[in-house]
Amino acid sequence: MNTNSTTQPETAPVQGVFDIRHLSVEQLAQLGLSQLAYVKPIVMNGTAGFAIHAADGTPMAVANDRDVAIAAIMQHEMVAASVH
Repeated sequence: MNTNSTTQPETAPVQGVFDIRHLSVEQLAQLGLSQLAYVKPIVMNGTAGFAIHAADGTPMAVANDRDVAIAAIMQHEMVAASVH
C-alpha cells in the first residue's frame, strides 16, 4: 500500500455557458444530435415511404407509414420533426 499518494475526489466537468446566437458550425452540427430525428417523405423503388434521419442527416431507418416512423423515434426517446 502506498501511503504517499492522496486521492482526490472525482468531480464532474463544469458545463460552459455559451451564447446560442454565436454557435460555431461544429457546435450547431452537434446540437440535438442524440435527441432529435426528422421524418422525410421519400419514394423508394416506386413505393412511398418515410425516411428517418438523425439531426445531422445520417439515415437511420425507413417506415411505410409516417405515424410508425414517429412512433419509432419516440420509442428511442428522441423528438420527431417533420421535413417537407
